[in-house]
Amino acid sequence: MFQIIRQASQQSSDTAEFIRLLESETDFLVPEDEIFVARAPGRLDVMGGIADYCGSLVLEMPTAEATFAALRKIDEPVLRIVSGEAETRRYEMPLDVFSKNGAPVGYAAARDFFRQNPDDHWAAYVAGVFLVLMREKGVRFDRGAQLFISSNVPQGKGVSSSAALEAAAMTAVCAGFGIALEPRETALLCQRVENLVVGAPCGVMDQMTVVCGAENQLMAMVCQPAELGEPVNIPAEIGFWGIDSGIRHSVGGADYGSVRTGAFMGYRMIVELAGLKVSNENGLRIDGDRWRGYPANITPAGFEANFRDKIPLEMTGAEFLAKYGGITDTVTRVDPERTYAVLHPLAHPIYEHARVRRFAELLGGEIDERILIELGDLMGGSHRSYSACGLGSDGTDLLVELVEKTGGGLYGAKITGGGSGGTVAVIGRAGAEAAIARVAAEYRRQTGHDPYIFRGSSPGAARFGHLVIRAET
Repeated sequence: MFQIIRQASQQSSDTAEFIRLLESETDFLVPEDEIFVARAPGRLDVMGGIADYCGSLVLEMPTAEATFAALRKIDEPVLRIVSGEAETRRYEMPLDVFSKNGAPVGYAAARDFFRQNPDDHWAAYVAGVFLVLMREKGVRFDRGAQLFISSNVPQGKGVSSSAALEAAAMTAVCAGFGIALEPRETALLCQRVENLVVGAPCGVMDQMTVVCGAENQLMAMVCQPAELGEPVNIPAEIGFWGIDSGIRHSVGGADYGSVRTGAFMGYRMIVELAGLKVSNENGLRIDGDRWRGYPANITPAGFEANFRDKIPLEMTGAEFLAKYGGITDTVTRVDPERTYAVLHPLAHPIYEHARVRRFAELLGGEIDERILIELGDLMGGSHRSYSACGLGSDGTDLLVELVEKTGGGLYGAKITGGGSGGTVAVIGRAGAEAAIARVAAEYRRQTGHDPYIFRGSSPGAARFGHLVIRAET
């Protein structure tokens, strides 16, 4: 049994269940040893989605589902990680893997290390926290650690299970080793874990939501790179749900990465058309860029009038590199052997930024039937734009269609996050549970998949903070 030594900053109803689960791990039942517990929710991408890496405004809701991480410091210079899911997974590595000649190893070396065994690649999301803190904050770990992870954020559903894992681990490590970080910095460092250690080219909205989000609010952030605005209160008249399509989503998948690359290929073409200077000092960089380096800052009207008809639908990587040299994105690269869609991946963040701003504006006013219809239409427009990029799926398309046909207080839906499957976010009148149930039942009838339904929200990792527990003697 554990006793609580220090409470978390904000309580959550699932904490007691995690502590009971931790009691089954005998390695943590060491009297007098303090155990540091952190929690991070998943996120429901209401609006913004893949436009985050292009600088769009995004509106994100932390889910009720969350990941917990418990940390106990040990004297051995090793990391021992246990994932207590339906099938328990265990991983151990010496900490000196992350050091060479007294200095932290590079991120490329860490990626190669974790890719040696695909069955162990999941551990990079947790162990990578240690390397990022070593490299970015100069931390030197004089002791090892045991970590126990448990999550009810479904994986592969497009609700940021990876960001929740990184944020819970980062918060627990910082609590246990006395490392002080501001919430925004925590999120940015978690993104570095995913981009540079795991090797997945995600934007920053997931990590910012699971760290900085608040219960019953939409986190509003302009991703340039991570400018938090005032959160948007969810009006009492409105409800948001997530419905899982059953089609597995992966932010590291080729579709997501190629769409991101295509967007920056198109942006590089616009830079050339606009006559802006490009330098290659310390990486490709745009000098005097009036759009601040973010495609989302180009207005739809400006895009239509000056650039749209000059951007190709697609282009080979070889042709692009021969003409333009490279892209300004630091996370992806152009493969000369591939052909990339360009026009639609570039257009998506330009129009999405405008859609999201309108969506936030509407939520801040009086809610009536006309407003609800427009909110639903904006989500539908976002969904169709995803599909034009090549990030749709039959399952998510069907769910959006069922929401639009069902009515009963439902007004619209869109695919979430990185797309290519996963979950759709749904907007409706608060209390429209019967309509949600009808959509789920019809989807089950047509596909055979019984969809998971996301309901409610919870505090982000920063608001939860951490608690300290100790085994009773």
